[in-house]
Amino acid sequence: MPDTAPDDIPEAAPPARGARARRAALWAGAAAVVALGGLYAAGLLTSGGSDDVVEGTRVQGVDIGGMTRARAAEALEKQRGDDWTAPVAVRIGDADAEVDPSDAGLSVDAAATAARATGRDNNPVAVIGGLFGTTERDIDPVVHVDEDKARTALRSLADAHDTTAKNADVTFRDGKAVAVQPRDGRTLDTKRATAALRTAYAARTTSATGDSPPVELPTTTTKPAVGQDELDRAMREFATPAMSGPVTLTTGGHTIEVTPAALGAHLSVAPDDDHRLAPRLDGRGLLDDPSVATAVGRATDGPVEARLRLDGDKVVVAADGRAGHTLTAASLHEAVLPLLTRTGAKARTAPVATQEVQPRLTRATVEKLGITRRMSTFTVNFEPAPYRTTNIGRAAELINGSLVPAGEDWSFNRTVGERTKENGFVDGTMILDGSYEKAPGGGVSAVATTMYNALFFAGVKPLEHGAHSFYIERYPEGREATVAWGSLDLSFRNDSGHALSILASATDTSVTITFLGTPKYDRVESVTGPRTRITQPKERTSDSKSCVPQPPLEGFDVNVDRVMSNDGKEVARETFHTHYTPRDKVTCE
Repeated sequence: MPDTAPDDIPEAAPPARGARARRAALWAGAAAVVALGGLYAAGLLTSGGSDDVVEGTRVQGVDIGGMTRARAAEALEKQRGDDWTAPVAVRIGDADAEVDPSDAGLSVDAAATAARATGRDNNPVAVIGGLFGTTERDIDPVVHVDEDKARTALRSLADAHDTTAKNADVTFRDGKAVAVQPRDGRTLDTKRATAALRTAYAARTTSATGDSPPVELPTTTTKPAVGQDELDRAMREFATPAMSGPVTLTTGGHTIEVTPAALGAHLSVAPDDDHRLAPRLDGRGLLDDPSVATAVGRATDGPVEARLRLDGDKVVVAADGRAGHTLTAASLHEAVLPLLTRTGAKARTAPVATQEVQPRLTRATVEKLGITRRMSTFTVNFEPAPYRTTNIGRAAELINGSLVPAGEDWSFNRTVGERTKENGFVDGTMILDGSYEKAPGGGVSAVATTMYNALFFAGVKPLEHGAHSFYIERYPEGREATVAWGSLDLSFRNDSGHALSILASATDTSVTITFLGTPKYDRVESVTGPRTRITQPKERTSDSKSCVPQPPLEGFDVNVDRVMSNDGKEVARETFHTHYTPRDKVTCE
């Protein structure tokens, strides 16, 4: 082994400068960590035992740092309580509304929020910053939600704002077709809306201003079954042509013109099974329409009932009945509907079928119906006056020949109709509000009184009957009647067991009504009781243009008994009570 001198042994290389720097940095970092750890531990120790809110803590802009829980809760309630209970603006489709948080079970718990604010925040930055008083933090409020109350409030909101889908439609007004646009339905989705409302309320409470846009509540949209395309088709193919002009029907050399206004009043459309708008025509309503009924009456001849007369008390046929022709609602519907899709006068003209109708009363049926003899007759006399002659004569004409089958009802207003100029009546004197006044149809009470007495002595059942407000001397007291169109009728039920026919005739000074049939009783008598509760009249003046002077007459009550007998024995008795008010003396000014 060769000898080696000590000076030949290699020396160790000195440490590199970069390594030394790294070791210095490591030692410095370790020292910093140790220092921060100490500060963090000190911060934890400092904040760990305090019941106060950490300095620099805010809730919705309210600084509660350094306060106790109680004071913090009080400060939050004072400064933010009104915002927490203020209504929440919501929007449902295009409709705006408000939700009361208390009704919807939404609330902020100030005490729980304060407790949250006093809790330890283990974030090192917050803990160490707290040692030097530099920490700032925002705490969200504690929000409570009562799910059941929220759903209940939203269901109430849905009831107020939900809309159903509306089908397209067509209406007809004043002879014109009017398109009714379809509309989508909107239903509040209460489950999703509950979640949206909860989220929005919680978000709103984090705003210091409390201002926020309306909450869009989710909804479900329903489309109508009949939409715009079908509406356009119906208007083009049916509705517009239907109102393009009158429809003309022909029968037996006569014409019946139906105007667009009359058509439209009884025309409609409705969706069919395929959701197409199909026309609907009310044939019965169209036939009963005054303008159509008048035209039909001129173009058709209804059946004529046999004309009866008396030979003593026995009924004989003066003239036999004859068949007529009538237009039914079904035939009118069948003729008119196909014409509505056409335009032009020629294309909108077609024949209409009529039906032959036999009279109910003929020479062959009169005895079968039981119309064999006179049941009763009554005459009322009156002072001659032109209006009385006209009105009484017209009413008698309309009543004459009335046939009332067994068990059916007869009505004065239904038979005579409204007392108008078009129906053949003129203005006359009648009682209105306790005074004589001029009004259409004055004088027909004489016919009503005559009819009441005829049915009274025929022994049939009165249904509706009203006396005059005060007594009129030419009528039997307690046994008279008046009528008023639309408010008071005179009617009876034929409970005699057989059909009856009514004869009515009038002169310039009298009106007579006779019932023909089979009497139910051998004898019907009237027994009038004494006047009671007599009241004296007063005097007054009137400046009404229709005023008629009237003399005074006392008021009173009276009872009238109707006594029915068979074989000389009383079998039934009815009492009819009448109250008359005093007839004041009226002077016209």
